Amino acid sequence: MTAPVIVGTDGGPGAADALALGRWLAGAQRVPLIVAVVHPAPSAIGSGRVDAEWVADRHRAAERILAGARAALDDTPGVDYRVVASTSAAHGLHDLAEQTGAAMLVVGSGASAPAARILAGSTAQRLLAGSVCPIAVTPAGGGPAPGTLGRIGVAYVDTPDGRVALAAAADLARRTGNPLLLVTVVAGGDAALPFLIGDDAERAFLETARETYEEALRRAAATVPDVPVEWQLRSGDVVQQLAGLDEVDVLFCGSRGYGPARRVLLGGVSGRLLRRAARPLVVAPRA
Repeated sequence: MTAPVIVGTDGGPGAADALALGRWLAGAQRVPLIVAVVHPAPSAIGSGRVDAEWVADRHRAAERILAGARAALDDTPGVDYRVVASTSAAHGLHDLAEQTGAAMLVVGSGASAPAARILAGSTAQRLLAGSVCPIAVTPAGGGPAPGTLGRIGVAYVDTPDGRVALAAAADLARRTGNPLLLVTVVAGGDAALPFLIGDDAERAFLETARETYEEALRRAAATVPDVPVEWQLRSGDVVQQLAGLDEVDVLFCGSRGYGPARRVLLGGVSGRLLRRAARPLVVAPRA
């Protein structure tokens, strides 16, 4: 069986965005789509009758959310709808991703997200701390529909984790027939150096950094010769530049450079992008 794309939904404001992205990702990659709702499992220390009634009520609520998801997807054939019992939404989705060997797990932004921007909620934050598969978080509604921009973005840095993000993005580009856009940001002006050591030294530092990054982008593009690749070296604040990137269907980035291997772990840039990015962000597990 091909690894599925899983959409975790709670029927909240971000549900429609997550469902739309999950359907596009699953269709583009020709893999199964699972839509999952997590409801509370019976507590080992709860009061028997009250706990059973509460769990049954939450199960009925989960079924209603799934019915809403089915309607939002126009009852697309082949979609697997599941109610998962667990102690938390993140725990249930994490276990389901492991059991199915998921290719990706998609969730929407939190209820307080501004329009057309990402603001990861508590479930997304927990999934992004140790997931075994890439995690995609969608902005709140208002942006272009998934798949309409025709370009897959990568926030590229020449590190093992940056190359993992590039490989995952290249696989999606290959399957969709879309080109890749690699973006690296070099600090602008005096932000590049913590101490004032003179204009000439700062200019020399920035010129060397630009040459190094440009060469890294060329080498990265050459590693995927079967996919059309564009690359851009931008200047300014890293998070501001990447968060404003609005010409890609999804933006891939790597996990931070230390911690357990093959797990998603937020770094300084990815963590801040999850509070302001304009396009769906996919964080790939560590190398």
